[in-house]
Amino acid sequence: MPRAMTASDKDLWGRALSMLLLGFVCYAFPWSVFAAQPETVLRIQGSNTIGAKLGPALVKGMLEEQGLRAVHQAPGDRENEVHILAHDAQGKEIQVELAAHGSSTGFTALKDGSADLAAASRPIKDAEVHDLAAFGDLRSPAAEQVIAIDGLAIILHPHNPLRALTTAQLASVFAGEVKTWEELGGTGGAIHLYARDDQSGTYDTFKELVLARQGKSLSSGAQRFESNDKLSSAVSGDPQGIGFVGLASVNQARALAIADGESHAMPPSGELIATEDYPLSRRLFFYIKPGEQNRWAQALVHFAQSPRGQAIVDQTGFIAQQVQVIKVQAQQDMPASYRELANHAQRLSVNFRFQEGSASLDGKALHDVQRVLDYLKQNDKLQQKTVLVGFGDPKADPQRAELLSKLRAMAVRRELAKGGVNLREVTGLGDELPVAANDGNAGRLRNRRVEVWIY
Repeated sequence: MPRAMTASDKDLWGRALSMLLLGFVCYAFPWSVFAAQPETVLRIQGSNTIGAKLGPALVKGMLEEQGLRAVHQAPGDRENEVHILAHDAQGKEIQVELAAHGSSTGFTALKDGSADLAAASRPIKDAEVHDLAAFGDLRSPAAEQVIAIDGLAIILHPHNPLRALTTAQLASVFAGEVKTWEELGGTGGAIHLYARDDQSGTYDTFKELVLARQGKSLSSGAQRFESNDKLSSAVSGDPQGIGFVGLASVNQARALAIADGESHAMPPSGELIATEDYPLSRRLFFYIKPGEQNRWAQALVHFAQSPRGQAIVDQTGFIAQQVQVIKVQAQQDMPASYRELANHAQRLSVNFRFQEGSASLDGKALHDVQRVLDYLKQNDKLQQKTVLVGFGDPKADPQRAELLSKLRAMAVRRELAKGGVNLREVTGLGDELPVAANDGNAGRLRNRRVEVWIY
């Protein structure tokens, strides 16, 4: 006959049952479920060019400026995704999620609400503006924020002796029409093509500035990459390779000088990209919905435009929008008045450009007006020290081209005058000194510019 359970027996059974229950709970529900999860306060999707280095660096800088502590980066759920984590003053953990799968994905995410900011390495397309019209005008100065200037670098193996190509030659190479290095005057046999994937703003920019202008399409034989850095690594390891990446991802490869139309061959140097004279220069953007209420999104956009944010742009290998002095070497083929400037004045690293089909300054130019004003004030150049030189594209009547170029310079003068600038001279040089070919809209827009010179 079984003996009755004593109090001691009951206590042992109770402990055993408790331990079994605890073991089951820990197995079925890991401790992480019960741990406090970080709050996601900002979601950014889009460009790999921005998301690989620049985006995380700007987010970290913004969080530190906001007073958060222990700011650090952790891998995301997929390749080319990261989380930036930090703690606020109360010890609460927050995170910013960045997914860098291509510029197109950023606009899709804005539309479906899975992102608060879109990062793009090319301007928003007409179709995307239409798709997002319910949120407001994504091309308005408040929505379209230029955060940095970049250049597409055409890269080769470091031992490839080729030094320069034209955009027309590039188009033929990447279309697969030019198949060997010997056809370009080099050596090495068959050309191996490396290109970014279809979601990439880098690819969109290359397609617009190189392929489409020549009526060509990318060869089906090109190897495609989601990541700039992985593409660059592949080219630097292939003596027969050629590819295109953002400036910050040249790494161990070597960049070519590029000529477009009547322009001289230009390397992707900081100065030529800052002025957007380099033929394959481009702007990098944050897009934010008009009236966006997410304070973290607003803070990041503001921080990216600030001097500290632009310093981070420079540190991560892109071109900041800070105003600097450029020394231009006088050349005999320059117009006399321009040669005079080159001999006795200095050019600033800002070119003012205009909205398509008008003499109105574009969104970047409106920010640049304030940057130039700040520079002129800090360097005592407000009175009779500044010259504006306007340029344009060819017209049937050369005098009309000269007049339009001067009108653009006068539009900049009006904006600077509001800040107390009394100019030394305003002039227009028409279609002189083109920096791009005039056979396409993108080239004509690049040629319609106003330069700033100081004595």
